[in-house]
Amino acid sequence: MARLIPENTLEQVRAASDIVEIIGGYFPLKRAGGNHVALCPFHKEKSPSFNVNPQRQIYHCFGCHAGGDVFKFIQEYEHLGFLDAVKRLAERAGIPLELEDDPRAGEKRREKDTLLKVHEQLAKRWHSVLLNDAAGQPARDYLQARGVSAEAVETFRLGFAPGDWEDTVNWAKAQKYDPRVMEQAGLVASKDGRQYGRFRARLMFPIRDEQSRVIGFSGRVLEADVKGAKYVNSPETPLFHKSKVIYGLDKARRPIIAAESALICEGQLDTIACHMAGIENVVAPQGTALTADHARVLKRYANEVILCFDSDTAGQAAAVRSLDGLLESELAIRVMTVPAPHDPDSFIREEGAEAFRELMEAAPGFFEFFLQHLVAENDTGSDRGRQAVIRAMGEAVRKTRDAVLLDRVVQQTALAVGASAEAVHAEFARLPKERVYRPREDDVPSPVISIEPPSRQEGWLLRLAFHDAAFGDWVAAQLNPEWVEHAGVRHILERAPELGMDASALVSELDEANARLLTGVLAADEPIPNPAHQLADLVGRLRGRHLDRQLAELTRLTAQPNLPEAELMRVLAEQKEIRVQKQEALPPVTG
Repeated sequence: MARLIPENTLEQVRAASDIVEIIGGYFPLKRAGGNHVALCPFHKEKSPSFNVNPQRQIYHCFGCHAGGDVFKFIQEYEHLGFLDAVKRLAERAGIPLELEDDPRAGEKRREKDTLLKVHEQLAKRWHSVLLNDAAGQPARDYLQARGVSAEAVETFRLGFAPGDWEDTVNWAKAQKYDPRVMEQAGLVASKDGRQYGRFRARLMFPIRDEQSRVIGFSGRVLEADVKGAKYVNSPETPLFHKSKVIYGLDKARRPIIAAESALICEGQLDTIACHMAGIENVVAPQGTALTADHARVLKRYANEVILCFDSDTAGQAAAVRSLDGLLESELAIRVMTVPAPHDPDSFIREEGAEAFRELMEAAPGFFEFFLQHLVAENDTGSDRGRQAVIRAMGEAVRKTRDAVLLDRVVQQTALAVGASAEAVHAEFARLPKERVYRPREDDVPSPVISIEPPSRQEGWLLRLAFHDAAFGDWVAAQLNPEWVEHAGVRHILERAPELGMDASALVSELDEANARLLTGVLAADEPIPNPAHQLADLVGRLRGRHLDRQLAELTRLTAQPNLPEAELMRVLAEQKEIRVQKQEALPPVTG
């Protein structure tokens, strides 16, 4: 995939993506000497062994040996291919990414930029209507009645779309936007050849991506008894994909990282109410239930989610529907129930933020909630009701593939239905097995190739060669690759001069094993005393070791009986030449 991206563009994206800033946006980094450290996101550990080296622009974990540059981190952490990782960083840096093999790449980029511009300008316009226009007075009254502060309106850039069917169409004409662009953006629709605004007489919530760019809208009616949908969302567009977008994530990302937990509310106003009450690790899906895509996004930032859907039947059903997507991502799940008739917004206004936090802390695990839900829905005094509870609990817990959790759920279910744990376990075992997907041979990921670590000497050689650009030039000129025993070290030192001894760029070019070898060596942060002297001495030792081996082999030849005199003279002359080489001093290392 890398060949699709011009090399100069790739380097431009790399230069604009500081690895400390990028990784620090996902989880906290602490400075430790010249490096930054954290608990590794790729394996479980209690002491931080994940190092980010700002000078080299690389990362390396000394526990699991994961390592690479900023592109590799995005690939591994976001579960993306190389091309998508570069796209993500290019978008973040505002760098147009034109692919060499895609003749429409520039056109697609310009189309996307236009859609982003339209959304941003319309968000500003609707925000201004809400704040200043007479048409926005009903929305201002509604927000005041709901207790939404002026600060919240500004923070979340709420707006109001006027009720005129052609208001957005006329605005687009005034801005000279192509009508087809407006339809592509999902902001206008057409019927019988006539365009009209999709959002009319609605309180507008701009939907932002993780880079805080407006990519869509959600519009809420103000009257409770109005005909039509309570909420209207942007349709699927090149920018907006409902199953992947999470409302408020741009503001909640860092609080979620800090708390290692995300609270999932059902709607935008609930999310806003939580944020303004100081509970900021809160987001909402675009819809009622979380999808597997939502869960994968949240897994980047949190280990746990707390579902806080409404206590009515629809809200509880939405919590149940969220299970599959959450289990797939291996997130821990709890379910928080706000006492009826409240939702989070009204509960916080009447009971306060601290009472809401107490509900969060007391939220039971998903299976405790689910069992209570099933018992309330079924008559456990009847055979039919007991069977329904056991079947639903068995099907749900088996999706976790967690034997310890299975044992606990068996015990709890048995107690709830008045049966023995052995009987419930047997019923769980009788449930039809899920079909297991078996990947085709070409779907199986390539295993990570492990290689033997180099000797201490050759490991230091690698580190010293990258200590300074001049050191790398010196090594390229004075070191014969044959002097290096370790194949990985030798390969890295042969490739490095081609890329100007740029460790970050080189990591992208190396195979997995050698990339890890290089990041592991370079991520070390202890100081190097007198590095120029050490490098010259080390290369001299490697040269001496190599020449000693040659001498030993020649000595073995001279000891052979019946060695022709001409061959003996050649061997003796070669021995003399090697001894002279051993006495020659290497030129000094400058840098």
